[in-house]
Amino acid sequence: MATPPDHAGPTSPCINVCTIGADGCCVGCRRTLAEIAGWSRMSAAEQWAVIRALAAREESDGRN
Repeated sequence: MATPPDHAGPTSPCINVCTIGADGCCVGCRRTLAEIAGWSRMSAAEQWAVIRALAAREESDGRN
């Protein structure tokens, strides 16, 4: 996924499967509780950083 300029934040990665797993991440979107709670207050750059981290989490989970 190409990252647009930092001023354009991504849409929330929430897929409405809101359950926190044993690893502390949401089963649906892979965000932590802190990332979920702070999403609307994050800058676009911070949101894009979370999106990049999600890809790494999914890869380590074997989801990809």
